[in-house]
Amino acid sequence: MPILTAESLRTVAFEIFKAAGVPVDEARLVSERLVNANLEGYDSHGIIRVLQYVKAIREGKIKPGVKVKVLRETPTTALLDGRLGFGQVVATVAMKKAIEKAEVNAVGVVCAMNCNHVGRLSDYTLMASKRGMIGISFVNTICMVAPYGGMERRIGTCPMSFAFPTDEEIPFVIDIATSICAEGKIRVKSHEGRELPYECIVDKDGRLTRNPNALYEGGAILPMGGEVGYKGFSLGLAVEVLLSGTGYSYSKKFLGGNGVFMEAIKVEAFMDLEEFKREVGELARAVRSSKPRPGFKSIMTPGEIEYKTRKRRLREGIHVPEKTWMEIVKVARELGVEMEKIMESNPRMP
Repeated sequence: MPILTAESLRTVAFEIFKAAGVPVDEARLVSERLVNANLEGYDSHGIIRVLQYVKAIREGKIKPGVKVKVLRETPTTALLDGRLGFGQVVATVAMKKAIEKAEVNAVGVVCAMNCNHVGRLSDYTLMASKRGMIGISFVNTICMVAPYGGMERRIGTCPMSFAFPTDEEIPFVIDIATSICAEGKIRVKSHEGRELPYECIVDKDGRLTRNPNALYEGGAILPMGGEVGYKGFSLGLAVEVLLSGTGYSYSKKFLGGNGVFMEAIKVEAFMDLEEFKREVGELARAVRSSKPRPGFKSIMTPGEIEYKTRKRRLREGIHVPEKTWMEIVKVARELGVEMEKIMESNPRMP
């Protein structure tokens, strides 16, 4: 399994996208977002997606360089048409617009349709928290998840993210799918040739399995919660309804990709920002002070494991499954990217 530096992966992704006809600014943004996901342990949303995106560009499903269109707008809201552009580009535009509206009117809510895979949601909610705002985001996705008690796909993994300003260096950010796990995590295990750590999917016959390939052979992901999966299923349905303007995942109206909901709330419209940061930090420290139960070493708050993983991977490098790396090299060579030159100037970790 190759171990590469973040800079190496960024350069590889950037050069591949550029060779595929992506404008330089978009190639840089998308590459940065993908490698940032790898750095923080979200390999499911990292460099592995280069393969998916290049395939989508070739098939005309991603249209690099298109301009986002505003369909409706009020002082506090907007509806955008992503026009099948890169999800990372469209989602960034959406959250920037939500933040701009919240600066003036305390709250900004922006939705986007016709948007491709946006990657990690916390990239966008953190944009708001770094500006002294609460960031909230939901997306719906292609139909992958069975309803509680069901065996057929009916809704998306419907992730959600919340980010809050804090007085700590460690971000206070939540980023979760409403299914037991994200589809990308299953994809990574498939590329690694390994079983899933637990039975989070059912095969086409409705049997629980740890075989990741079963998902791509007619299976479905289970909703978050296991025996109480009706809770994750209910949250997923709520996300589908919030984004019903894009078409819910099972409908004929849904075009694939992601429907996007971005919200920014200006903390200072309700209380002093520094006081809010202090209270959030105190909550985080109080939670961590809990005595861990047997089998656990310590208590961590949302965003903490990503913070620690980032520091470690910047120091030790990023592991890329051999299958993923070989497929990336193959695509790069098909596009005329000189991988040898890139790797000479951006060597692997020892």
